[in-house]
Amino acid sequence: MFNKRKRLSAICTFLLVIAVLAGCSSNSAGTDTSQNNGTAASGKKKVDISLWLTPQWKGVLDATEPDADYDSFFKYAADKFAKQYSKYDVKVNVQVVAGDQRDELLNVNLNGGTPPDIFFESVFAMGDYAHRGALVPLNDIVDDAAKKDIEQGYWDNVTFGNNKDIYFYPFSHNPGTLVYNADMFKAAGLETFVGGENEIKTWTMDEYNTILKTLKEKLPKDKYPNAYPMALYALNNQGDTWNLAYLRSFGNSFFNANGNIVLNDDKGVKAAQWMKSIYDAGYTNPGAESVSSNDANAMFQNQQLAVSFTNSILYNNAKADMNAGKSPKFDVRLANIPSVTGNPLTFTYVVGASVFKTGDATKTEVAKDFVQFFSSDPELVQASKNSVPVRTSVVNELKDQYPLFAAYGANASHMFSFTGNVPGYSELRQVLYPELQAMYVGEKSPEQAVKDYESKGNAVIQKAKDSSVISK
Repeated sequence: MFNKRKRLSAICTFLLVIAVLAGCSSNSAGTDTSQNNGTAASGKKKVDISLWLTPQWKGVLDATEPDADYDSFFKYAADKFAKQYSKYDVKVNVQVVAGDQRDELLNVNLNGGTPPDIFFESVFAMGDYAHRGALVPLNDIVDDAAKKDIEQGYWDNVTFGNNKDIYFYPFSHNPGTLVYNADMFKAAGLETFVGGENEIKTWTMDEYNTILKTLKEKLPKDKYPNAYPMALYALNNQGDTWNLAYLRSFGNSFFNANGNIVLNDDKGVKAAQWMKSIYDAGYTNPGAESVSSNDANAMFQNQQLAVSFTNSILYNNAKADMNAGKSPKFDVRLANIPSVTGNPLTFTYVVGASVFKTGDATKTEVAKDFVQFFSSDPELVQASKNSVPVRTSVVNELKDQYPLFAAYGANASHMFSFTGNVPGYSELRQVLYPELQAMYVGEKSPEQAVKDYESKGNAVIQKAKDSSVISK
């Protein structure tokens, strides 16, 4: 009897242990399920968002930081954002993608319904995604303080469609100018046309023609053999922004209010005729139809060109190469693209964040909040110094340390949007250079090249308009 009771007691104890373990297991599973369903220990809903970027700068604020990498800034910004964000428990997954893989990866993920929540990139490379309806407008996260601190020209670069919606939040920019060899100018007796070291010199068109003619005639051949006054190139679509600027230099607006090309008028034709005339006069490198922008950049660094093209990144890289002994050292300075009005012709590549449509309202809310945070936080916007700040407040704070920031900022009121934010711009880039090639080799007159470019370009734009969801 005792043994039977002992066995029964043991069985009951065993069953009790199993019940307790089952209860513990159930409670544990319940906790995990709660977390997996999006509730953190803090009680806030857990939200994961993704941010992609192409390589921009290394480090949080500076490449000299220990372990600086292309994702450092956004990882730091994400941590800072999460610590102060009251709505949700947020994790930002940061991924760096190669520039030449950007569109392929985006298209694959868009087709699969899994685009990133945020993409940080140059606006001109991303504009077509706004026209495709893949991005959400950001108007509601742009406050009056941001509009006052960031010049209107930058907002024009990020505003698309008939509703004039903002699709990118400006963070920094990479302004394009001319660059010139001041030593070559001085050797040709052109000292009066040389600007200051931290100045972006403005020449009228007449002055610029005088500069080119003088360089051609008076640049010492013994000191600068095989050198030419100015760079011209038309091998491909790279660096086409400067060619687009030259075509505006006689006052043509290029695009009309409907987003169509209107280059084929007296002003546009005169600009093309000028480009052909300086080429025929030997004021530029020969063989422009087979010269790339990379070729021109290398020729300038080797002192085979007195005037070439540059942007803020290329300019800083060129000076760094000189200081490192990788290229000949000379006095290099900046100038604006000339125009017949005498006012500067200037453009820039605005860099900022866009938010993709994912179908998840919560993720979109968090993504927009994060974009507003890192694009306006007083500490984080200091990172814009790695290119050029768009915020006047940051320029004023850093102008003593980076004197050219003020010069770039002074140009902002003269800025034009080189893409016009028209649909199909990426395809439109393939239309210009074949017309320039035909003009330089004499297959087409400047008048015919301009006419054909406008006709072919508008066909591209119209086709893209038909499929654009924001230009109808």
